[in-house]
Amino acid sequence: PLGICLFDESWHEGVIGILASRVKERLQRPTVIFTRALSGEIKGSARSVPGIHIRDLLDRIAALHPGLLLRFGGHAMAAGLAIEEGRLAQFQQAFADEVAVQAGSGGLDGVIWSDGELAEEEFNLALAEQLRAAAPWGQGFPEPLFDGIFTVRERRIVGERHLKLQLATAGGQLLDAILFNGDLEQLPALGSQVQLAYRLDVNEYRGRSLQLLAEQLSCLP
Repeated sequence: PLGICLFDESWHEGVIGILASRVKERLQRPTVIFTRALSGEIKGSARSVPGIHIRDLLDRIAALHPGLLLRFGGHAMAAGLAIEEGRLAQFQQAFADEVAVQAGSGGLDGVIWSDGELAEEEFNLALAEQLRAAAPWGQGFPEPLFDGIFTVRERRIVGERHLKLQLATAGGQLLDAILFNGDLEQLPALGSQVQLAYRLDVNEYRGRSLQLLAEQLSCLP
């Protein structure tokens, strides 16, 4: 469905927001993760994607289905809510229906907006530190995201779920990159080319160095 709703009473209230973010990032769908609260109702944490204002969406559901939402609140990209457990299926359908309305005929295509490619001389620690100093970033003022094509020189899995890469630019410059919680079943081959959507990051492990923080990686044929 266009809207994802999952429930498990074993999930701790403190992690449902993190889980909602992970599922949203993997599936590119607005996501609500529910768990049972101490009061007996089920509590949800919602995360959205660009183009879907999650708080307004919940407000619309509350108007169309009086009493379905016990309470809710949030902003464009994140929200919290509570419903009666016996009405979970009703909410799942209402959520999917309203996401479809807000998405329109174009659906949710998972478009990534980039600020473009960087020149060879722009891959440097100074620029990464300047961008870090320009924070805070937020809704309507996102941190710059760049894209480019690189050759894979080295690759390894770290922390069981993350992909560490050494990439080469077209000019032969070597860069470290990391993709957190990526799809490890489709690893890029050594020597292959990948298209990367990334942010410039400062790696502070054993000193300070430039690192590409990958948001999306696609293997090229």
